[in-house]
Amino acid sequence: MPTLVMKFGGTSVANMDRIRRVAKRIGVEVAKGYDVIVILSAMSGKTNELVGWVEETAPIYDAREYDAVVSSGENVTAGLMALTLDAMDVPARSWQGWQVPVQTTSVHSAARINDISTENINAKFAEGMKVAVVAGFQGISEEGRITTLGRGGSDTTAVAFTAAFGAERCDIYTDVDGVYTTDPRITDKARKLDKIAFEEMLELASLGAKVLQTRSVELAMRFKVRLRVLSSFEEQTENSGTLVCDEEEIMEDNVVAGVACQRDEAKITLISVADRPGIAAAIFVPLSKAGVNVDMIVQNISEEGRTDMTFSCPVDHVARAESAIAEIKSSGEINFRDLIIDKDVAKVSVVGIGMRSHTGVAAQMFEVLHKEGINIKVITTSEIKISVLVDRKYMELAVQALHDAFELDKAG
Repeated sequence: MPTLVMKFGGTSVANMDRIRRVAKRIGVEVAKGYDVIVILSAMSGKTNELVGWVEETAPIYDAREYDAVVSSGENVTAGLMALTLDAMDVPARSWQGWQVPVQTTSVHSAARINDISTENINAKFAEGMKVAVVAGFQGISEEGRITTLGRGGSDTTAVAFTAAFGAERCDIYTDVDGVYTTDPRITDKARKLDKIAFEEMLELASLGAKVLQTRSVELAMRFKVRLRVLSSFEEQTENSGTLVCDEEEIMEDNVVAGVACQRDEAKITLISVADRPGIAAAIFVPLSKAGVNVDMIVQNISEEGRTDMTFSCPVDHVARAESAIAEIKSSGEINFRDLIIDKDVAKVSVVGIGMRSHTGVAAQMFEVLHKEGINIKVITTSEIKISVLVDRKYMELAVQALHDAFELDKAG
């Protein structure tokens, strides 16, 4: 039988009524002749509750026990879904990560999948099981301990199972009905995309679009896993959702596929740093060790052997960054005249594989922002992306103006 992987997020299985609704949807696919692997998240809000209990019990906790606790939410939904399917006369069994097994690294709360064995589940399919209900987000380390894959890890679990089992497709059901050209809450002109290329989705996911976990898109691109993003709360048709696939499958010719934004950014500038070999390493290696997620980096032209170094990071990483910079300054590794921190910026990005073969996208983007009176603080580019930092109060205006300028409300 062909195999289909279906993943359901926390809002899709938030209560028993929704679990029964999801079970009916799974039953439809079984009736089509599929052996189905279902990947489930914990019920909506449950993981946060479990994390809260861990932090209340032990503010400085053992990460191994943290994983043992927070992985339990997925075990509950998997068991309840298997029971519900059995009650519908659809043969199903629940599987925890260690039972499959899903072999991972030993980095607790941020493990990476090394291998997924297909033997146990395939043996049960051969015996007549139609649905394997797998607890997402979890695996087992070489030491035999339960591990978790980090927030959004069930998406990664689903893609990894699709690749391991050679499944026909991976359907990811969530609370939105697909991938949009931008956040529909910012502009009502946002359009649902029928298809989007892996690279575009990867950029959008890393730039603030929260539809798919970034790691899951990386994995899908690596193994050519066709993903479909669908809504759990709408009836499905052939044109439902958004297909994430190879760019060869994309027929639309929009130069820009979408506009992404991240609200809570900060800009940090070291004024008058010595311009010498190794200065960037002296700054950014300690920041990395301190867990600061550095994004955009700009170094000014050197004057008289001194330069300014600017970078962006999430607002909630600023305290860590300040502490790390103060430490390397006091050690004498670097010296600078001043440290300027702006916590009131946002990042706005345009993304599109068409930018590889079309010129003028950056010029058009900058002209649009100029006409709206929006000052650009930092610019970075890649082959298919242009990102700028702007004052946070202008973020929504920038997104709306760029969406209109690139006519993203119209199909290519």
